[in-house]
Amino acid sequence: MTTVSRRLVLAAAASLALPAPGAWAQDAKTYYWVSHGSPADPVWTYFLEGAEQWAEDTGNTVNTSFHSGDVPSHQEAIRAAIAAGADGIVTSSPDPGSLVEVASEANGAGIPIINMNTPDPSASFDAYVGGDLEVYGRSWAQYLVDNELVSEGDFVWMPVEVPGATYGVQEEAGIASVFAPLNITWEVTDATLDQGEIITRMSDYMTANSGRIDAIIGLGDLVTGSVKRVFEQTGVAAGDIPVVGWGNSLDTTQEVLSGYVNAAQWQDPQATSYVALSLAAMAASGIPPGFDIITGALYEADTAQIYDDILSGN
Repeated sequence: MTTVSRRLVLAAAASLALPAPGAWAQDAKTYYWVSHGSPADPVWTYFLEGAEQWAEDTGNTVNTSFHSGDVPSHQEAIRAAIAAGADGIVTSSPDPGSLVEVASEANGAGIPIINMNTPDPSASFDAYVGGDLEVYGRSWAQYLVDNELVSEGDFVWMPVEVPGATYGVQEEAGIASVFAPLNITWEVTDATLDQGEIITRMSDYMTANSGRIDAIIGLGDLVTGSVKRVFEQTGVAAGDIPVVGWGNSLDTTQEVLSGYVNAAQWQDPQATSYVALSLAAMAASGIPPGFDIITGALYEADTAQIYDDILSGN
């Protein structure tokens, strides 16, 4: 089944399974959606859109918050949701192990807590919706190897917005499983969550390491989406350095279409939020999920327009 037909089947199934918009309004509940991301990160606007669309369709209230990698603030938001008697909580994971205690507190209060976007099996979440980040990392590395874009002894640069955060740690673990046996070396560098600073830091690194970089893996959406601007600032032509990484933004879909990025990872951001909240509602109604939902697809130039259209609202 092609990506397009798979989406059509899923959409048809969803239209049959979900009630009409506002059908749940008479029994409206309050849910909390908590993100470790930054509201300035374009990809998180799409995750947020999914949460807002779910609230509109169901008539439930969804209180949302962003915490920009601030773990104590993130933990406090979940505790506040528990104290408020939330009907359900949907949360990403800012760092491995960081939500173990608060997830347990939600369990103790009988409040469903669904993990989205960044998995953490060490916490007692009721379910996970999102990508398998270690598998993503492994697929990026394997793509570069299989397409003979890197080989033994090469060096790969991996910029990331928040060093040490769950997403980059798990992606690097998957990458290492492919690169380490081939003696391919790499370096992860701090790019920050500020778009202007990201471009400056990435451009400085490119300039300082000119001729040394054999490939780039963008461990986050902001860094991958900055590749074209960084290349233009440093005089690197599209295709001169192979690039793979995240692809949940219009910046990156355009980079794939124009040849600056070879392959990018789609994570179904709107659907992730929508489905995670649906699982929380299902659990709140007494039906435990008992399963995870894995999302995502790696796309190249031949299918990038599909994701560009989705992100454009077409």
